[in-house]
Amino acid sequence: MPIYPRLLRSACAMLGVGIGMAPLAFGQAVMHCSGTAAQVEFACHTWTEIDRSVHGGTDTIIIPVGGTEQSGPYMAVGKHNVRAQVLADEIARQAGQTFVAPVIAYVPEGSTSPRTSHMRFPGTISVPPAVFEGMLKGAAESFRVQGFRKIVFLGDHGGYQASMAHVAQELNTRWKGQAAVLDLRDYYEVIPHQYADALKAQGHAAEVGMHAELSDTSLMLAVDPSLVRQEALRTAPKPSVTDGVYGGDPRQATPGLGRIGTEMQIRTAVTALQSFNRSHP
Repeated sequence: MPIYPRLLRSACAMLGVGIGMAPLAFGQAVMHCSGTAAQVEFACHTWTEIDRSVHGGTDTIIIPVGGTEQSGPYMAVGKHNVRAQVLADEIARQAGQTFVAPVIAYVPEGSTSPRTSHMRFPGTISVPPAVFEGMLKGAAESFRVQGFRKIVFLGDHGGYQASMAHVAQELNTRWKGQAAVLDLRDYYEVIPHQYADALKAQGHAAEVGMHAELSDTSLMLAVDPSLVRQEALRTAPKPSVTDGVYGGDPRQATPGLGRIGTEMQIRTAVTALQSFNRSHP
């Protein structure tokens, strides 16, 4: 079972991922706003509700950043978007007085001509870094003028971390205390460092790599196992770089191993966010 089923149901509905839902009629829009999602997701509220919340002290908003990229033959290309949305919702719930913006799904993933990085594979959508940074600036400015004073960038993918840090620094300089941006990089850095170390300590050193391997696949199994082709994965030969798997081996991935990582990410992010809120009352 997913670790946060109510959050997952909302995230998957908004992102177009089916989890046992009936087929949709053409033109039917679906967004499940219930449970925690109804409390924290910006898109689930009316403008008057948002305005009242901001003036009532909910002046922090997380902008979750995902990405649409190939993740080997056994994991769906929307993995970062679902993980970013689900985990951001839980972080906001635990931190309190925090909204979560709609996830940003279009990010830099390589050049289209010539095709580089993940763009060498079908299933990837890429935008230039300047476009991505402009989107972050525009979104953050939109929230600032509505009264949000604390804006948090939370990125689930390593390729744009430097861009988020650059935009955060630029906006903090420009706004001069009117509002503040937190680049919550520690949320991401937990994965290649503390989480990877924890997996290695459990005897999985050979399976930990860089992309679509044990850690990546386990995280996805913990959040939404329907995005992993588990039966095919268990019977497959060890995938390689030509399959879009960079190092390691995903075949021993489990939800339990994934929960180690998601719990680290949530705990780290909540601590950083609460500290940020205290320093920007």
